[in-house]
Amino acid sequence: MGSVQAIRPARYHRSRRLLRRCAICDLFEFVAPPDPPKEIMAEGAVLLRGAALPVETELLAALNDITATSPFRHLVTPGGYTMSVAMTNCGVAGWVSDRTGYRYDQIDPETGNPWPAMPDCFLDLAVAAATEAGYREFRPDACLINRYEPGARLSLHQDKNERNFAHPIVSVSLGLPAKFQFGGLKRNDPVKTFAVRHGDVAVWGGPSRLCYHGVPVLKEGYHATVGRLRINLTFRAAR
Repeated sequence: MGSVQAIRPARYHRSRRLLRRCAICDLFEFVAPPDPPKEIMAEGAVLLRGAALPVETELLAALNDITATSPFRHLVTPGGYTMSVAMTNCGVAGWVSDRTGYRYDQIDPETGNPWPAMPDCFLDLAVAAATEAGYREFRPDACLINRYEPGARLSLHQDKNERNFAHPIVSVSLGLPAKFQFGGLKRNDPVKTFAVRHGDVAVWGGPSRLCYHGVPVLKEGYHATVGRLRINLTFRAAR
């Protein structure tokens, strides 16, 4: 009896270790692999994962300065629809919308003053991201800033109020995660969906410059730095 009692604990412990190893293997089998640092969305369009993280503190501080001068507001479309996404701008011109149409204007219509200058940290990030994506000549002169609260959305659209489509769009995500929809040159073309998170930067130009894109309804959540918001910085060469 003594010899049997001595053997059984050893077998028991070996079995327990084997079960733990199997459980760990099963766990990792179902864990999604990390996103690649540079993800191709389409020809001429890339998603740079975490590219804005090294300068997030500077970006958010500069954003506070911008909105103190030109606060967020909900624009009205030419059709009379009030957009769920709040917007403001910085740079030499700002994108605006009202019942007369979409356009760029050097003057903030709410304050009657020029838009705030584009901060250096904004410009440096946009140029670096564009260069990484292959657009080395990009120098943005406008940044449209979108603020999403849970429930807000931006329907599929093209960025086509700029004068020269040879320049790309650079889009920086901050705060809550979202789904970024990226389609084709026609509204009814197939649409791919990419998860975008705090610090991700999307760049599209060349053959993808006029692709339809949008953000479906933002889900409820809380980000440690930004709170219940998603901020999107969209850099363009408007003039």
